[in-house]
Amino acid sequence: MKLQVWRWGSALAVMLSLLGPIRATTPTEGIRLHPIVAQLAASSPDQIVRVIVQKADQSVEPEALVARLGGVITQDLHIINAFAAEMQAGAAQELAASSSVRWVSLDAPVVESGGPDGTVNTNALLNAYNKAIGADRVWAMGYQGSSVTVAVVDSGWVNNADFRATPRGGDMRLRARVGFNGNESNLDDHLAHGVHVAGIIGGNGATSKGKYIGVAPKVQLVSVKVNDKNGQASVAGVVAGLQWINDNRTAYDIRVVNLSLNSSMAESCATSPLCAAVEILWFNGIVVVVSAGNNGSATLFPPANDPFVITVGGVDDKGTASLTDDAIASFSAYGLTESGVAKPDLVAPSKNIIAPLASGGAELPKAYPANRVDGKTDYFRMSGTSMAAPMVTGAVALLLQDEPNLTPDQVKYRLMATAKKAGWGYNATNAGAGYLDVYAAVTGTTTQSANTGLRASPLLWSGQNAITWGSVNWNSVNWNSVNWNSVNWNSVNWNSVNWNSDYWGP
Repeated sequence: MKLQVWRWGSALAVMLSLLGPIRATTPTEGIRLHPIVAQLAASSPDQIVRVIVQKADQSVEPEALVARLGGVITQDLHIINAFAAEMQAGAAQELAASSSVRWVSLDAPVVESGGPDGTVNTNALLNAYNKAIGADRVWAMGYQGSSVTVAVVDSGWVNNADFRATPRGGDMRLRARVGFNGNESNLDDHLAHGVHVAGIIGGNGATSKGKYIGVAPKVQLVSVKVNDKNGQASVAGVVAGLQWINDNRTAYDIRVVNLSLNSSMAESCATSPLCAAVEILWFNGIVVVVSAGNNGSATLFPPANDPFVITVGGVDDKGTASLTDDAIASFSAYGLTESGVAKPDLVAPSKNIIAPLASGGAELPKAYPANRVDGKTDYFRMSGTSMAAPMVTGAVALLLQDEPNLTPDQVKYRLMATAKKAGWGYNATNAGAGYLDVYAAVTGTTTQSANTGLRASPLLWSGQNAITWGSVNWNSVNWNSVNWNSVNWNSVNWNSVNWNSDYWGP
């Protein structure tokens, strides 16, 4: 059977508008199909949909069943024991009825959580955020992130003087770049979002002679391209990018991942492939930082609603280093996860943030030429929680340079424990633990852990009962090597299991 070609983002928008409100469901409710797909199967069974199929075990029966039903497998997503496919909605419903399938998700579009602000007051634009979060005080201590590698999952990369070894030159600090957006032959940033995010994390200010510097100006970078020039991406593409990071984390010593993007569709973390994938990275010792989203309401879209990761909301710093005039940005999302965890975990500046521009010919500067700094093509202004997340990512790099043995849970706890509540317009409902203070985090001493007792995504369970995270020796955990068919998760003694001796693979 030949599958029809269609514009996924616009087509999904039409489907959502026609179907109306969708209630989030979980695997424990006895169904194994996303409700949108189920409604499509009932109303338009011949409609082609993109889905992510999570398998119940290591058999190849789900793949074989997709083929028998006339579908096509499009991506291997073994990080979450899954694959992506295109098939008719009615066939997807039949697939979900198989006992070999754990869950069938809609492969929804993913959107960037930041962009240009069309009403910028140029008189107030200064790179004040480094002083607001205390990064300049950490630089004075000698830490600039040089020993830490950060993976940026975004719209790609271009060589820019701000990413060289020093402001005076040297090699690029890019260790690798890969792509999972369907055009892997071109890994450049044609949108201008990815380079901006990378610049907030680790730009060294070379082009501006030190005027616009990222939080960790000597950090090593890995670019994982998942967006096209229009900013479109899919959940499957992002999961594939996260899978590559997990597979190559040791080769490149990746310690932190930045995700300045969110799914375009609300979904329970219990069924979200994005949540499952970021938890795999977290359990393998990688700190995952994600943007809260820009809907300005009490609704969190994956992966911002994952309880384990560090979810970052946005502050309007009014372009000043002083916090006294700062307030939560009106667009910053917040809310509770399904397990009752309040998000965001903390907040950082997110309004009119200046960082390197990929090129004047990229899509965002073409659409918003007024956001070019001084009318040139070197730097660009953007707003959104997409800009707040990389500030926390850069802060994590500085903290890990100082204390490389900290686990992701300890990093999260430290950042939240040292965040500022006083001296600005703090609101517990949408600001979490408070305002990022990287200087307080680096000079702090607590080694307590966050996340103790949280339940892992049900998509990672091999049985019906929950995995409750307790006290784990993170150095011995290797989730990528777990044999799904042999591990009884409910009887595991987390303090004594040698995970490196197990095997989980094709």
